[in-house]
Amino acid sequence: MVMVDSSVWIEAARRQGDLATKVALRALLDEYEAAWCSPVRLEVMGRARAADRRPLETFFASIPYVPCTEPDWDAAKALAWRAREAGHTLPWNDLLISATAAARGMRLYARDTHFATLAGLGGARLYSPGYAGGYVAETES
Repeated sequence: MVMVDSSVWIEAARRQGDLATKVALRALLDEYEAAWCSPVRLEVMGRARAADRRPLETFFASIPYVPCTEPDWDAAKALAWRAREAGHTLPWNDLLISATAAARGMRLYARDTHFATLAGLGGARLYSPGYAGGYVAETES
């Protein structure tokens, strides 16, 4: 299972969005490997236009959802401290997304480059799409 960050969902939804991102997300969805979590839900749904809200709710209802728990918040706090000690101040929501995915052994698909920094500090491992955007299973990465 791959946690998909809002940066990917939003880019894929753009009419002129990055084609490689769109194809890679479609591959994850086709393989039933895409998941999302509480902060991603707020970032994506909170920005939705009124006309798009109901269709988005229906669409996302079929995708595995991971609520953030108290242990996830504690892990995000520890990750934030490690990042701060390494000289990085990163968005709290991204710390929580990375910690939540890491706690469940999930890889994270994101366009924001600071997730690579978080991966190096004990956050979620990053997901990289395969050839032509295809899904790459855990054993292949």
